[in-house]
Amino acid sequence: MAFELPPLPYAYDALQPYMSEETLKLHHDKHHQLYVTTLNKLTEGNELSGKSLEEVVKVAGGDLGKYQPVMNQAGQHLNHTIFWETMKPGGASAPTGELASMIDQAFGSFDEFKEKFKSTSATVFGSGWGWLVLDGGKLDIIKTPNGDNPLGFGKTPLLGVDMWEHAFYVDYRNVKADYLTNFVNHLVNWDVVAENLKKAA
Repeated sequence: MAFELPPLPYAYDALQPYMSEETLKLHHDKHHQLYVTTLNKLTEGNELSGKSLEEVVKVAGGDLGKYQPVMNQAGQHLNHTIFWETMKPGGASAPTGELASMIDQAFGSFDEFKEKFKSTSATVFGSGWGWLVLDGGKLDIIKTPNGDNPLGFGKTPLLGVDMWEHAFYVDYRNVKADYLTNFVNHLVNWDVVAENLKKAA
């Protein structure tokens, strides 16, 4: 079965003023769609055909010498799917329950988590992603270059922020700090992040 572009879980204008309708239409309908279209061409009629997106990312991430072109597209498809799902209009103000406890244990406090998440993501050089991941039963914050996904490194992504220019340039130009501040303060859907943690555990 061919991969498909998932619809946004909200309207194009639902994340304003923190993410504009123009950005969502360009980012989702153009950039993400192209990753899906290219991935389908790269996996058609070969050993990757019929595998789930997560399986393709794990296989490609484990043998980049052979599968780097596939990883570029599959990683970006999965990365963007996570990105859309972990945002919502009027995002939850803070995590709760087990997720909140694990954040406090790993980073000291939610505020300290936010600062580390922003600073790590801001230092992505060129294009890439900032991540909250589950690694060996503990939370960690990492960054990946280009379209790489933490699954390719044996880590489970719980929350990701896109640091490619197409994610923020229309709304923020080159001011990554404002983009990241609004993302963590106003856009993250912590309920979905908690569900990702539950599934991973």
